[in-house]
Amino acid sequence: MENKEINNQESIMTPDVYKKTFWRTFPLQACFCYERMQNVGFAYMMIPALKKLYKDKKDISEALKRHLVIFNTTPAIVSFIAGAAIAMEEKFKKAKDNGEEVDEESINAVKAALMGPLAGIGDSFFWGTFRIIGAGIGTSLAAKGSILGAILFLLIYNIPHLIVRYFGLKIGYKSGVVFLASMNNGGIVAVLTEVAKILGLIVVGSMCASMVTITTPFVFELNGTKIVLQEIFDGIINGILPLGFTFIIYALLEKGLKSTTLLWGILILGIVLSFLGIL
Repeated sequence: MENKEINNQESIMTPDVYKKTFWRTFPLQACFCYERMQNVGFAYMMIPALKKLYKDKKDISEALKRHLVIFNTTPAIVSFIAGAAIAMEEKFKKAKDNGEEVDEESINAVKAALMGPLAGIGDSFFWGTFRIIGAGIGTSLAAKGSILGAILFLLIYNIPHLIVRYFGLKIGYKSGVVFLASMNNGGIVAVLTEVAKILGLIVVGSMCASMVTITTPFVFELNGTKIVLQEIFDGIINGILPLGFTFIIYALLEKGLKSTTLLWGILILGIVLSFLGIL
């Protein structure tokens, strides 16, 4: 970014404030609590801009209190909301200095309006798509003993995440509310979310087919004919055993069984069936 202010000469978003705010987006969940979620992390992120905007410590204190309300969103896109909140704080101060009637709750109203839709997009793309794709490619390479597995997993997730986190601050500051409103009105948010879900499901399905391996060596004779059970399964659908096993585990998770319980169950079941020669 060039060494000039993003918006205009009176803007508080100088390169120094921009960089400090960007780096402070990373410890967003370092002080996470179940009462107000990420509120402390968000307030910490706002400090450089608030110090630049307000000279009186009392004003800074009041501004920080405004940002200690409940807040929760996907960390990868939080810079977008931070940029919009900084722009709102700037407008709030200018209106107050001009003697105009101001509503400080409007800042938190904007944050609340942004964090829900953006969390949906962020979760769909970063947790449900990039993370899954990275894990699928990474684990397949790692299973072959390649260190590229870990490297590619980090790159596939973090390159788009860092790009969005960095430029989201600029977009949010310039036109955060207007930008989201135009996306919502045009149906872009819904389309992007749906596309991310579909892509995530495709990747998960591919991982189940390529990484879940279940075969049976069970062979029996019928009227003098040797029957290989695995060949019968392959004749129905190739990979039907891992597919069926995946559906069973998913159904058990949906019923509320804990993942750790299922892992121990799979381990014990695998040992028993292998000992009996069934799998």
